Amino acid sequence: MKIDILALPAAVFALSLVSCENPADKTADASVKEAVAKSSTTGTGTKYVFTPESTIGFTGSKVTGKHDGGFKSFTGYFSVADGAPVGNDHKVVIDMTSTWSDAEKLTEHLKAPDFFDVEKFPETTFDVTEIKKESDTAYTVSGNFKLHGVEKNISFPATVSQDGDTVKIQAEFDINRKDFGILYPGKTDDLIRDEVVIRLDLQAKPEA
Repeated sequence: MKIDILALPAAVFALSLVSCENPADKTADASVKEAVAKSSTTGTGTKYVFTPESTIGFTGSKVTGKHDGGFKSFTGYFSVADGAPVGNDHKVVIDMTSTWSDAEKLTEHLKAPDFFDVEKFPETTFDVTEIKKESDTAYTVSGNFKLHGVEKNISFPATVSQDGDTVKIQAEFDINRKDFGILYPGKTDDLIRDEVVIRLDLQAKPEA
């Protein structure tokens, strides 16, 4: 088999482009503004609590590739009426010590002061301030997101569906880590991107 030597540089370059893609280019950018005062809850519904099937994950990337991770321990609930979220009585609380990633060494680094600093900030919260219905299943969710000791109000698109007594809320969007004081740049020849993709796959059932 003959190998076209001249074609090798082009092939290597093409592969490098693939490895350098930013995952956040394929997701919606969360809108970020200053945290807002939460108004009184409007609407009445049934309290639904997260089931063990719920997941919260993230993807971070740098020049040479990407890493996936998430959180093993978190709690939360939302209020539902007729299969749809109502009011603003919805909240997620994440145990940051449960952070995991696809590389053990990275997991420890993520927990350290360069990133989440879980000893100082052991908990992250998302407290919904407004849910706006866009269509039968599409919503815009806004809430005060407190990460790394910094609180901002973020908005992102989500879908809501119901299967029997289970209600699912799913979302995929990206935030800028620097908005929350996570500034570690990475190595000079392998810089970490500012954008981090967040994936929510939350399943809940009526509270017992």
